Amino acid sequence: MKVTRSELREKIMTILYQINVYKKDKIDYKIEDVIKENDKTDNEFIKEIVYGTIEKEKELDTLIDKYLKDWKVNRLGNIDKAIFEMSVYELMYTDTPHIVSINEGILLSKKYSDLKVSKLLNAVLDEILNNEVKNE
Repeated sequence: MKVTRSELREKIMTILYQINVYKKDKIDYKIEDVIKENDKTDNEFIKEIVYGTIEKEKELDTLIDKYLKDWKVNRLGNIDKAIFEMSVYELMYTDTPHIVSINEGILLSKKYSDLKVSKLLNAVLDEILNNEVKNE
């Protein structure tokens, strides 16, 4: 059975969420173990987004903070932080069509967060697309 990219993004969000919790609680972990725990298929898309998001976390957080109004990424919940970071990473550093990156992040946000966060994510991704991505 083929897994959709949307389902893969949900796994990525779960992996990044778990890593955020481990970091905050100062629990030792290996990224590859967290991935294997959540993905038995050894999927390259999952690895690319997870490793890329973690590698560029500071850069992503700085960019997100730039466009969050009266808010900072470190104030977001672990799930919201995971969704914001992976969505911005995919928007900035992959060949995924921009509209798909944005819509997928918003869908995850609507499923796992609340409407305010979804609207905030939409605004941030739109600002990043218009001010950062298109200016390259």
